[in-house]
Amino acid sequence: MDQAYILVVDDEPDIRELVRDILEDEGFDVATAKNGEAARVSFANRAPDLVLLDIWMPDVDGITLLREWSSGDGLDCPIVVMSGHGSVETAIEATRLGAFDFVQKPISLAKLLSIVGQALDAGQKTAKQQVSRLPANNEPIGSGALMQLLRKKSRQAAEHELPVLITGEKGSGRENLARFIHGQSKRAGEFVVLEHCELIPDTVHTYLLGGKEGARGKKVTGLFERAAGGTVFIPELQEIQGDALKIIDQILESTRTANDTKSGEAAANCRLISSAGPNILELASNDERLQQLYYRLNVLPLQIPALRERPEDVPELVRHYAESFPNRENLPYRPFSVAAQNRLRNHSWPGNTRELRNLVQQLLALGGEGEVSVIEVEDALKQNPVEPSMMTPQRPPFFDLPLREAREQFEREYLIYKLKEAGGSVGKLAESVGMERTHLYRKLRALGVDPKSASGSGEARK
Repeated sequence: MDQAYILVVDDEPDIRELVRDILEDEGFDVATAKNGEAARVSFANRAPDLVLLDIWMPDVDGITLLREWSSGDGLDCPIVVMSGHGSVETAIEATRLGAFDFVQKPISLAKLLSIVGQALDAGQKTAKQQVSRLPANNEPIGSGALMQLLRKKSRQAAEHELPVLITGEKGSGRENLARFIHGQSKRAGEFVVLEHCELIPDTVHTYLLGGKEGARGKKVTGLFERAAGGTVFIPELQEIQGDALKIIDQILESTRTANDTKSGEAAANCRLISSAGPNILELASNDERLQQLYYRLNVLPLQIPALRERPEDVPELVRHYAESFPNRENLPYRPFSVAAQNRLRNHSWPGNTRELRNLVQQLLALGGEGEVSVIEVEDALKQNPVEPSMMTPQRPPFFDLPLREAREQFEREYLIYKLKEAGGSVGKLAESVGMERTHLYRKLRALGVDPKSASGSGEARK
Protein backbone atom coordinates (compact mmCIF):
# COMPACT_ATOMS: atom_id res chain seq x y z
CA MET A 1 0.00 0.00 0.00
CA ASP A 2 1.14 3.57 -0.51
CA GLN A 3 2.15 6.07 2.16
CA ALA A 4 -1.08 5.87 4.13
CA TYR A 5 -2.84 9.07 5.19
CA ILE A 6 -4.03 8.84 8.81
CA LEU A 7 -6.33 11.30 10.59
CA VAL A 8 -5.86 11.49 14.39
CA VAL A 9 -8.83 13.00 16.26
CA ASP A 10 -8.30 13.75 19.97
CA ASP A 11 -9.02 16.79 22.14
CA GLU A 12 -5.96 16.17 24.35
CA PRO A 13 -3.01 17.95 22.67
CA ASP A 14 -0.32 15.82 24.35
CA ILE A 15 -1.85 12.56 23.14
CA ARG A 16 -2.65 14.01 19.73
CA GLU A 17 0.91 15.21 19.10
CA LEU A 18 2.52 12.07 20.55
CA VAL A 19 0.50 9.79 18.27
CA ARG A 20 1.30 12.01 15.29
CA ASP A 21 5.05 11.93 16.02
CA ILE A 22 5.04 8.15 16.38
CA LEU A 23 3.16 7.60 13.13
CA GLU A 24 5.24 10.12 11.19
CA ASP A 25 8.40 8.35 12.40
CA GLU A 26 6.96 5.20 10.84
CA GLY A 27 6.60 6.96 7.50
CA PHE A 28 2.88 7.73 7.53
CA ASP A 29 1.26 10.95 6.33
CA VAL A 30 -0.59 12.28 9.40
CA ALA A 31 -3.15 15.02 10.01
CA THR A 32 -4.66 15.91 13.38
CA ALA A 33 -7.97 17.36 14.53
CA LYS A 34 -8.47 18.84 18.00
CA ASN A 35 -12.25 18.37 18.15
CA GLY A 36 -15.22 16.93 16.31
CA GLU A 37 -15.84 19.93 14.08
CA ALA A 38 -12.20 20.05 12.94
CA ALA A 39 -12.43 16.32 12.24
CA ARG A 40 -15.48 16.86 10.02
CA VAL A 41 -13.59 19.45 7.98
CA SER A 42 -10.46 17.30 7.61
CA PHE A 43 -12.50 14.23 6.69
CA ALA A 44 -14.42 16.17 4.03
CA ASN A 45 -11.35 17.85 2.52
CA ARG A 46 -9.27 14.70 2.09
CA ALA A 47 -10.37 11.09 2.45
CA PRO A 48 -8.10 9.33 4.97
CA ASP A 49 -6.91 5.73 4.77
CA LEU A 50 -7.44 5.36 8.53
CA VAL A 51 -8.97 7.40 11.37
CA LEU A 52 -7.91 7.16 15.03
CA LEU A 53 -10.96 8.61 16.79
CA ASP A 54 -11.33 9.65 20.42
CA ILE A 55 -14.78 9.06 21.93
CA TRP A 56 -15.10 11.81 24.51
CA MET A 57 -14.70 15.33 23.08
CA PRO A 58 -16.30 18.60 24.25
CA ASP A 59 -18.20 19.58 21.09
CA VAL A 60 -19.09 16.44 19.11
CA ASP A 61 -18.42 12.97 20.52
CA GLY A 62 -16.73 10.25 18.51
CA ILE A 63 -19.81 8.03 18.32
CA THR A 64 -21.74 10.86 16.64
CA LEU A 65 -18.95 11.29 14.07
CA LEU A 66 -18.77 7.56 13.52
CA ARG A 67 -22.53 7.46 12.94
CA GLU A 68 -22.30 10.33 10.41
CA TRP A 69 -19.41 8.78 8.50
CA SER A 70 -20.96 5.32 8.38
CA SER A 71 -24.33 6.52 7.05
CA GLY A 72 -25.22 5.94 3.41
CA ASP A 73 -22.90 3.43 1.74
CA GLY A 74 -20.93 2.77 4.91
CA LEU A 75 -17.39 3.66 5.94
CA ASP A 76 -14.83 4.32 3.21
CA CYS A 77 -11.89 3.63 5.53
CA PRO A 78 -11.23 1.73 8.78
CA ILE A 79 -11.81 3.68 12.01
CA VAL A 80 -10.15 2.77 15.31
CA VAL A 81 -12.02 4.20 18.30
CA MET A 82 -9.99 5.23 21.38
CA SER A 83 -11.22 6.02 24.89
CA GLY A 84 -9.69 6.61 28.31
CA HIS A 85 -12.84 5.47 30.12
CA GLY A 86 -14.88 3.41 27.75
CA SER A 87 -17.66 1.03 28.60
CA VAL A 88 -18.85 -2.24 27.13
CA GLU A 89 -21.92 -0.44 25.76
CA THR A 90 -19.75 2.15 24.00
CA ALA A 91 -17.55 -0.55 22.49
CA ILE A 92 -20.60 -2.46 21.24
CA GLU A 93 -22.11 0.69 19.72
CA ALA A 94 -18.83 1.59 17.99
CA THR A 95 -18.52 -1.91 16.57
CA ARG A 96 -22.14 -1.86 15.40
CA LEU A 97 -21.46 1.36 13.52
CA GLY A 98 -18.52 -0.23 11.72
CA ALA A 99 -15.46 0.66 13.81
CA PHE A 100 -12.51 -1.61 13.05
CA ASP A 101 -11.43 -1.81 16.71
CA PHE A 102 -11.99 -0.25 20.11
CA VAL A 103 -8.92 0.41 22.30
CA GLN A 104 -8.43 1.77 25.80
CA LYS A 105 -6.06 4.68 26.48
CA PRO A 106 -3.25 4.85 27.39
CA ILE A 107 -2.12 2.60 24.55
CA SER A 108 1.40 1.23 24.20
CA LEU A 109 3.59 2.01 21.20
CA ALA A 110 3.67 -1.63 20.10
CA LYS A 111 -0.10 -1.99 20.44
CA LEU A 112 -0.73 1.24 18.51
CA LEU A 113 1.48 0.25 15.59
CA SER A 114 0.04 -3.26 15.53
CA ILE A 115 -3.56 -2.00 15.34
CA VAL A 116 -2.66 0.62 12.72
CA GLY A 117 -1.02 -2.07 10.58
CA GLN A 118 -3.98 -4.43 10.91
CA ALA A 119 -6.49 -1.69 10.12
CA LEU A 120 -4.59 -0.52 7.03
CA ASP A 121 -4.26 -4.11 5.81
CA ALA A 122 -8.01 -4.55 6.19
CA GLY A 123 -8.67 -1.31 4.32
CA GLN A 124 -6.27 -2.38 1.59
CA LYS A 125 -8.05 -5.70 1.07
CA THR A 126 -11.30 -3.79 0.67
CA ALA A 127 -9.69 -1.45 -1.84
CA LYS A 128 -8.36 -4.41 -3.80
CA GLN A 129 -11.90 -5.59 -4.39
CA GLN A 130 -13.09 -2.20 -5.57
CA VAL A 131 -13.12 -1.05 -9.16
CA SER A 132 -10.28 1.27 -10.06
CA ARG A 133 -10.84 4.83 -8.95
CA LEU A 134 -9.58 6.30 -12.25
CA PRO A 135 -12.15 8.85 -13.31
CA ALA A 136 -13.66 8.00 -16.67
CA ASN A 137 -13.27 11.65 -17.68
CA ASN A 138 -9.45 11.69 -17.43
CA GLU A 139 -9.43 13.83 -14.29
CA PRO A 140 -5.79 14.46 -13.29
CA ILE A 141 -4.80 12.60 -10.13
CA GLY A 142 -3.30 14.24 -7.06
CA SER A 143 -4.62 15.70 -3.81
CA GLY A 144 -1.75 18.15 -3.33
CA ALA A 145 -2.26 21.90 -3.58
CA LEU A 146 -0.72 22.22 -7.06
CA MET A 147 -3.05 19.64 -8.61
CA GLN A 148 -6.10 20.94 -6.80
CA LEU A 149 -5.42 24.37 -8.30
CA LEU A 150 -4.83 22.87 -11.76
CA ARG A 151 -8.16 20.99 -11.65
CA LYS A 152 -9.96 24.16 -10.54
CA LYS A 153 -8.48 26.21 -13.40
CA SER A 154 -9.18 23.40 -15.90
CA ARG A 155 -12.86 23.28 -14.95
CA GLN A 156 -13.05 27.05 -15.30
CA ALA A 157 -11.42 26.84 -18.74
CA ALA A 158 -13.93 24.16 -19.79
CA GLU A 159 -16.79 26.61 -19.24
CA HIS A 160 -15.54 28.86 -22.04
CA GLU A 161 -14.88 28.44 -25.77
CA LEU A 162 -11.54 30.25 -25.75
CA PRO A 163 -8.29 28.55 -26.87
CA VAL A 164 -6.30 26.80 -24.13
CA LEU A 165 -2.53 26.28 -24.11
CA ILE A 166 -1.24 23.56 -21.78
CA THR A 167 2.47 23.70 -21.00
CA GLY A 168 4.52 21.10 -19.19
CA GLU A 169 7.37 18.65 -19.50
CA LYS A 170 7.11 15.49 -21.58
CA GLY A 171 5.27 12.72 -19.79
CA SER A 172 3.39 15.13 -17.51
CA GLY A 173 -0.06 14.31 -18.96
CA ARG A 174 -0.80 17.23 -21.27
CA GLU A 175 -3.08 15.30 -23.63
CA ASN A 176 -4.85 13.70 -20.67
CA LEU A 177 -5.59 17.17 -19.28
CA ALA A 178 -6.85 18.31 -22.69
CA ARG A 179 -9.25 15.35 -22.78
CA PHE A 180 -10.41 16.23 -19.26
CA ILE A 181 -11.22 19.81 -20.33
CA HIS A 182 -13.05 18.50 -23.41
CA GLY A 183 -15.05 16.09 -21.24
CA GLN A 184 -15.96 18.85 -18.78
CA SER A 185 -17.15 21.20 -21.53
CA LYS A 186 -20.55 21.33 -23.22
CA ARG A 187 -19.09 20.08 -26.49
CA ALA A 188 -20.43 16.67 -27.47
CA GLY A 189 -18.36 16.30 -30.64
CA GLU A 190 -15.14 14.39 -31.15
CA PHE A 191 -11.77 14.99 -29.55
CA VAL A 192 -9.51 15.07 -32.63
CA VAL A 193 -5.73 15.04 -32.30
CA LEU A 194 -3.60 16.76 -34.93
CA GLU A 195 -1.02 14.24 -36.20
CA HIS A 196 2.35 15.82 -36.91
CA CYS A 197 3.21 13.12 -39.44
CA GLU A 198 0.38 14.43 -41.66
CA LEU A 199 1.82 17.95 -41.83
CA ILE A 200 3.76 17.44 -45.06
CA PRO A 201 3.83 20.31 -47.59
CA ASP A 202 1.91 18.56 -50.41
CA THR A 203 -1.08 17.48 -48.34
CA VAL A 204 -1.20 19.70 -45.24
CA HIS A 205 -3.95 21.95 -46.64
CA THR A 206 -6.18 18.97 -47.45
CA TYR A 207 -5.43 17.33 -44.10
CA LEU A 208 -6.46 20.41 -42.14
CA LEU A 209 -9.30 21.83 -44.25
CA GLY A 210 -10.41 18.94 -46.46
CA GLY A 211 -10.77 18.78 -50.22
CA LYS A 212 -10.09 16.25 -52.95
CA GLU A 213 -7.00 14.16 -53.45
CA GLY A 214 -5.71 11.60 -55.90
CA ALA A 215 -6.47 11.08 -59.58
CA ARG A 216 -10.09 10.20 -58.86
CA GLY A 217 -10.64 13.28 -56.75
CA LYS A 218 -11.56 11.39 -53.59
CA LYS A 219 -13.24 13.71 -51.07
CA VAL A 220 -11.29 14.12 -47.84
CA THR A 221 -12.84 15.49 -44.65
CA GLY A 222 -10.49 17.98 -43.03
CA LEU A 223 -9.32 17.84 -39.43
CA PHE A 224 -11.34 20.87 -38.35
CA GLU A 225 -14.48 19.59 -40.04
CA ARG A 226 -14.12 16.22 -38.30
CA ALA A 227 -13.96 18.05 -35.00
CA ALA A 228 -17.17 20.02 -35.64
CA GLY A 229 -18.89 20.56 -32.31
CA GLY A 230 -15.88 19.08 -30.54
CA THR A 231 -12.23 19.81 -29.84
CA VAL A 232 -9.05 19.95 -31.92
CA PHE A 233 -5.97 19.13 -29.86
CA ILE A 234 -2.65 20.42 -31.22
CA PRO A 235 0.22 18.66 -29.40
CA GLU A 236 3.80 19.95 -29.26
CA LEU A 237 3.03 23.37 -30.71
CA GLN A 238 6.74 24.21 -30.88
CA GLU A 239 7.32 21.43 -33.42
CA ILE A 240 4.88 22.76 -36.06
CA GLN A 241 6.67 24.43 -38.95
CA GLY A 242 6.25 25.86 -42.44
CA ASP A 243 2.93 25.63 -44.27
CA ALA A 244 1.16 24.07 -41.30
CA LEU A 245 1.97 27.08 -39.13
CA LYS A 246 0.76 29.42 -41.84
CA ILE A 247 -2.53 27.58 -42.45
CA ILE A 248 -3.42 27.22 -38.77
CA ASP A 249 -2.68 30.90 -38.27
CA GLN A 250 -4.90 31.79 -41.24
CA ILE A 251 -7.73 29.65 -39.86
CA LEU A 252 -7.57 31.44 -36.51
CA GLU A 253 -7.39 34.83 -38.23
CA SER A 254 -10.50 33.95 -40.26
CA THR A 255 -12.33 33.14 -37.05
CA ARG A 256 -11.16 36.33 -35.33
CA THR A 257 -12.27 38.58 -38.20
CA ALA A 258 -15.52 36.61 -38.72
CA ASN A 259 -14.69 36.00 -42.39
CA ASP A 260 -17.29 33.88 -44.13
CA THR A 261 -14.77 31.34 -45.36
CA LYS A 262 -14.62 27.58 -45.17
CA SER A 263 -11.62 27.77 -42.87
CA GLY A 264 -13.29 30.35 -40.63
CA GLU A 265 -16.48 28.30 -40.36
CA ALA A 266 -14.52 25.15 -39.59
CA ALA A 267 -12.45 26.71 -36.81
CA ALA A 268 -15.42 28.57 -35.34
CA ASN A 269 -17.25 25.29 -34.83
CA CYS A 270 -14.59 23.60 -32.72
CA ARG A 271 -12.61 24.22 -29.56
CA LEU A 272 -8.82 24.57 -29.80
CA ILE A 273 -6.56 23.13 -27.10
CA SER A 274 -2.81 23.06 -27.64
CA SER A 275 0.17 21.79 -25.70
CA ALA A 276 3.82 22.75 -25.64
CA GLY A 277 7.01 22.30 -23.67
CA PRO A 278 7.89 24.70 -20.87
CA ASN A 279 10.30 26.60 -23.14
CA ILE A 280 7.70 27.50 -25.80
CA LEU A 281 7.95 31.27 -25.21
CA GLU A 282 11.72 31.21 -25.68
CA LEU A 283 11.35 29.24 -28.94
CA ALA A 284 8.56 31.49 -30.17
CA SER A 285 10.69 34.59 -29.63
CA ASN A 286 13.02 33.32 -32.38
CA ASP A 287 10.25 32.49 -34.89
CA GLU A 288 7.86 35.27 -35.85
CA ARG A 289 5.08 33.02 -37.17
CA LEU A 290 5.30 30.64 -34.20
CA GLN A 291 5.21 33.66 -31.91
CA GLN A 292 2.06 34.92 -33.61
CA LEU A 293 0.38 31.52 -33.31
CA TYR A 294 1.51 31.20 -29.70
CA TYR A 295 -0.24 34.42 -28.74
CA ARG A 296 -3.40 33.39 -30.59
CA LEU A 297 -3.56 30.06 -28.74
CA ASN A 298 -2.32 31.17 -25.32
CA VAL A 299 -5.59 32.80 -24.26
CA LEU A 300 -6.23 30.48 -21.30
CA PRO A 301 -2.81 29.20 -20.13
CA LEU A 302 -2.51 26.11 -17.94
CA GLN A 303 0.78 24.74 -16.63
CA ILE A 304 1.14 21.14 -15.42
CA PRO A 305 3.71 20.88 -12.61
CA ALA A 306 6.48 18.32 -13.00
CA LEU A 307 6.06 15.26 -10.79
CA ARG A 308 9.22 16.15 -8.84
CA GLU A 309 7.47 19.40 -7.83
CA ARG A 310 4.59 17.49 -6.21
CA PRO A 311 6.07 14.37 -4.55
CA GLU A 312 3.12 14.28 -2.14
CA ASP A 313 1.01 12.99 -5.07
CA VAL A 314 3.28 10.01 -5.86
CA PRO A 315 1.63 7.57 -3.37
CA GLU A 316 -1.82 8.40 -4.73
CA LEU A 317 -0.65 7.84 -8.32
CA VAL A 318 1.01 4.54 -7.39
CA ARG A 319 -2.14 3.35 -5.64
CA HIS A 320 -4.22 4.30 -8.65
CA TYR A 321 -1.95 2.46 -11.10
CA ALA A 322 -1.61 -0.60 -8.84
CA GLU A 323 -5.40 -0.86 -8.58
CA SER A 324 -6.33 -0.04 -12.17
CA PHE A 325 -3.82 -2.19 -14.08
CA PRO A 326 -5.26 -5.52 -12.81
CA ASN A 327 -8.66 -4.53 -14.22
CA ARG A 328 -7.50 -2.90 -17.46
CA GLU A 329 -4.41 -4.91 -18.37
CA ASN A 330 -4.89 -8.19 -16.52
CA LEU A 331 -1.81 -7.65 -14.37
CA PRO A 332 -1.59 -9.12 -10.85
CA TYR A 333 -2.57 -6.89 -7.95
CA ARG A 334 0.31 -6.06 -5.60
CA PRO A 335 0.33 -3.38 -2.90
CA PHE A 336 3.42 -1.24 -2.37
CA SER A 337 5.11 -1.17 1.03
CA VAL A 338 5.45 2.13 2.87
CA ALA A 339 9.24 2.02 2.38
CA ALA A 340 8.77 1.43 -1.36
CA GLN A 341 6.40 4.38 -1.55
CA ASN A 342 8.85 6.63 0.28
CA ARG A 343 11.61 5.64 -2.13
CA LEU A 344 9.38 6.50 -5.09
CA ARG A 345 8.53 9.85 -3.53
CA ASN A 346 12.23 10.68 -3.38
CA HIS A 347 12.93 9.85 -7.04
CA SER A 348 13.40 12.86 -9.35
CA TRP A 349 11.03 11.53 -12.10
CA PRO A 350 12.52 13.19 -15.19
CA GLY A 351 9.92 11.28 -17.23
CA ASN A 352 7.10 12.48 -14.94
CA THR A 353 3.88 10.46 -14.56
CA ARG A 354 4.60 8.45 -17.71
CA GLU A 355 7.83 7.18 -16.14
CA LEU A 356 6.03 6.32 -12.88
CA ARG A 357 3.24 4.56 -14.75
CA ASN A 358 5.72 2.44 -16.73
CA LEU A 359 7.64 1.55 -13.57
CA VAL A 360 4.49 0.33 -11.78
CA GLN A 361 3.55 -1.73 -14.86
CA GLN A 362 7.00 -3.28 -14.88
CA LEU A 363 6.89 -4.17 -11.18
CA LEU A 364 3.43 -5.74 -11.46
CA ALA A 365 4.24 -7.66 -14.65
CA LEU A 366 7.71 -8.96 -13.76
CA GLY A 367 7.69 -9.01 -9.95
CA GLY A 368 6.80 -11.73 -7.48
CA GLU A 369 3.91 -11.96 -5.04
CA GLY A 370 2.91 -9.96 -1.99
CA GLU A 371 3.99 -6.41 -1.28
CA VAL A 372 6.30 -4.61 -3.66
CA SER A 373 9.41 -4.04 -1.54
CA VAL A 374 11.86 -1.16 -1.54
CA ILE A 375 14.53 -3.55 -2.90
CA GLU A 376 12.38 -4.29 -5.97
CA VAL A 377 11.86 -0.58 -6.49
CA GLU A 378 15.61 0.11 -6.23
CA ASP A 379 16.36 -2.65 -8.76
CA ALA A 380 13.73 -1.34 -11.17
CA LEU A 381 15.07 2.21 -10.94
CA LYS A 382 18.60 0.95 -11.67
CA GLN A 383 17.32 -0.84 -14.78
CA ASN A 384 15.79 2.42 -15.97
CA PRO A 385 18.66 4.88 -15.49
CA VAL A 386 18.05 8.58 -15.87
CA GLU A 387 19.32 10.09 -19.11
CA PRO A 388 22.11 12.56 -18.27
CA SER A 389 20.50 15.12 -20.58
CA MET A 390 17.29 14.98 -18.57
CA MET A 391 18.99 16.06 -15.37
CA THR A 392 20.15 19.51 -14.33
CA PRO A 393 23.87 19.14 -13.58
CA GLN A 394 24.29 22.61 -12.09
CA ARG A 395 22.51 21.78 -8.83
CA PRO A 396 21.00 18.81 -6.97
CA PRO A 397 17.46 17.95 -8.14
CA PHE A 398 16.03 18.35 -4.63
CA PHE A 399 16.74 22.10 -4.84
CA ASP A 400 13.47 22.31 -6.78
CA LEU A 401 11.46 20.59 -4.03
CA PRO A 402 9.62 22.07 -1.05
CA LEU A 403 11.76 22.14 2.11
CA ARG A 404 10.30 19.01 3.70
CA GLU A 405 10.70 16.85 0.58
CA ALA A 406 14.17 18.29 -0.09
CA ARG A 407 15.24 17.43 3.44
CA GLU A 408 13.94 13.87 3.07
CA GLN A 409 15.84 13.38 -0.18
CA PHE A 410 19.06 14.84 1.27
CA GLU A 411 18.78 12.70 4.41
CA ARG A 412 18.24 9.59 2.30
CA GLU A 413 21.28 10.19 0.08
CA TYR A 414 23.38 11.20 3.09
CA LEU A 415 22.50 8.06 5.09
CA ILE A 416 23.09 5.74 2.12
CA TYR A 417 26.54 7.30 1.61
CA LYS A 418 27.41 7.04 5.31
CA LEU A 419 26.09 3.46 5.47
CA LYS A 420 28.44 2.42 2.68
CA GLU A 421 31.24 4.22 4.50
CA ALA A 422 30.38 2.19 7.61
CA GLY A 423 30.59 -1.06 5.66
CA GLY A 424 26.90 -1.77 6.14
CA SER A 425 27.09 -1.62 9.94
CA VAL A 426 24.06 0.17 11.38
CA GLY A 427 25.86 0.44 14.72
CA LYS A 428 28.82 2.26 13.16
CA LEU A 429 26.42 4.40 11.16
CA ALA A 430 24.63 5.43 14.37
CA GLU A 431 27.94 6.49 15.92
CA SER A 432 29.01 8.30 12.75
CA VAL A 433 25.84 10.38 12.39
CA GLY A 434 25.24 10.82 16.13
CA MET A 435 21.86 9.09 16.35
CA GLU A 436 20.43 6.55 18.77
CA ARG A 437 20.23 3.19 16.99
CA THR A 438 16.47 2.61 17.49
CA HIS A 439 15.66 6.06 16.13
CA LEU A 440 18.07 5.48 13.25
CA TYR A 441 16.29 2.26 12.28
CA ARG A 442 12.99 4.18 12.20
CA LYS A 443 14.55 6.95 10.14
CA LEU A 444 15.98 4.45 7.61
CA ARG A 445 12.58 2.76 7.34
CA ALA A 446 10.76 6.07 6.88
CA LEU A 447 13.16 7.13 4.12
CA GLY A 448 12.89 3.80 2.33
CA VAL A 449 16.54 2.87 2.96
CA ASP A 450 17.14 -0.87 3.27
CA PRO A 451 20.50 -1.41 5.05
CA LYS A 452 21.10 -4.66 3.16
CA SER A 453 20.75 -3.22 -0.34
CA ALA A 454 22.08 0.26 0.43
CA SER A 455 25.36 -1.03 1.87
CA GLY A 456 26.07 -3.02 -1.27
CA SER A 457 27.15 -6.00 0.85
CA GLY A 458 23.91 -7.93 0.59
CA GLU A 459 23.43 -8.01 4.34
CA ALA A 460 23.07 -5.48 7.11
CA ARG A 461 25.42 -5.69 10.07
CA LYS A 462 24.49 -4.72 13.59
